[in-house]
Amino acid sequence: MSNIVEIENLIFEYAANEEEHQELKKAIDNVSFAIEKGTFTAIIGKNGSGKSTLAKNLNGLLIPSSGRILIAGLDTRDDELVWQIRQTAGMVFQNPDNQLVSSIVEDDIAFGPENLGIAPHEIRERVDDSIAAVGMSKFLHDAPHHLSGGQKQRIAIAGVLAMKPDCIIFDEPTAMLDPQGRNDVMKIIKELSKEGITIILITHFMEEAAEADRVIIMNEGKILLDGRPSVVFKQEETLKNANMELPMAVDMAKRLRRRGIEVPDFVTTEEELVDFICQYR
Repeated sequence: MSNIVEIENLIFEYAANEEEHQELKKAIDNVSFAIEKGTFTAIIGKNGSGKSTLAKNLNGLLIPSSGRILIAGLDTRDDELVWQIRQTAGMVFQNPDNQLVSSIVEDDIAFGPENLGIAPHEIRERVDDSIAAVGMSKFLHDAPHHLSGGQKQRIAIAGVLAMKPDCIIFDEPTAMLDPQGRNDVMKIIKELSKEGITIILITHFMEEAAEADRVIIMNEGKILLDGRPSVVFKQEETLKNANMELPMAVDMAKRLRRRGIEVPDFVTTEEELVDFICQYR
């Protein structure tokens, strides 16, 4: 399987304020990793860990201070490739209001393909397919500002889907949503992953990270842990030192093992834990 994302010795620096000659701070400090096409990777860390800065570098919204990022072989430092990169790797932001541009849902989803010069009949197909994928077809002619936060986020996802990206970067898409909205968005993310779209989920919810194929823990601009959820969440002491807690299902499985119940190591999500308990004899 080929890599759709390749990060090589990435450093991103910024000035804390506007004072001249101020020493720059590293939001990302010499990070390197690759992501295979079609996989679901969660990147998690506390506030200030560098995870959202990394997301914006992946989409070309920020340019590396040094090192490089390749998206499907395209270098994000090349200004001439920026729109091709953003079409390949779409991005869904934390606040959907920042991503909605029209007064009608249908027009909002069509906005991206129209700017790419896609033929009208294909735009029609893309809009219908994308809104169906997020379960919002009956809201096609509604005004976005009449929708709930979770519904707006689903429309924002549909707008990205209409661009037909190979990869979607979700930058804390559930941070502003209620529990039902979070569940709805995570259900969509998992369905898109099953369809073969590369998913990169930036989150601070451990339960969301547990749903991924791979978890990358960031701390102070560096990679702290990287691996499958069942492997990463075994490093309880390392996580504790970074002020991070285990996902609820992982913590509960650990407590059950202490009572002599042999919960399999692969159990990291609430669904997996419930399935195990229901089958336990």
